[in-house]
Amino acid sequence: MDLRKIKSLLDLVAESGVAEFEICEGPDRIRVINHPQTPVQVVQTTAPAPVAVAAAAAAPAPAAQPAAAEPAEPKVEGTPLTSPMVGTFYRAPSPGAKPFVEVGDTVKKGQTVCIIEAMKLLNEVEAETDGVVKEICVENGQPVEYGQNLLIIG
Repeated sequence: MDLRKIKSLLDLVAESGVAEFEICEGPDRIRVINHPQTPVQVVQTTAPAPVAVAAAAAAPAPAAQPAAAEPAEPKVEGTPLTSPMVGTFYRAPSPGAKPFVEVGDTVKKGQTVCIIEAMKLLNEVEAETDGVVKEICVENGQPVEYGQNLLIIG
């Protein structure tokens, strides 16, 4: 990639306020990370050797809204059951159906405890240990990330 192309990418990122941007063109890869209080960072890598380039933003990015502090919740003892994938969490097999488990239910290893929908496919999530459901960490229909706690089994 030539310097003019990189400069125009930097200008676009600075003007738009985008936090992160990545482009691949053949063996070249450029990743631009824009933090509101720091200059734009660009990392360009090619197949043989990585090259790092740092440049200041043409215009300061708009200030990000501070995240609201969440109140600390009491720690629940037990083993967390984490999401095996990104998707949408469902407590029941269908809308209006009884949930797979409730807080206080006893579960066995291998028992289906919820469903994660990803790309129109329903994936059953099974308990990894025997125990009692201590907490359900996610609301029905809420998007979940890989590794996010779904349930606490104690």
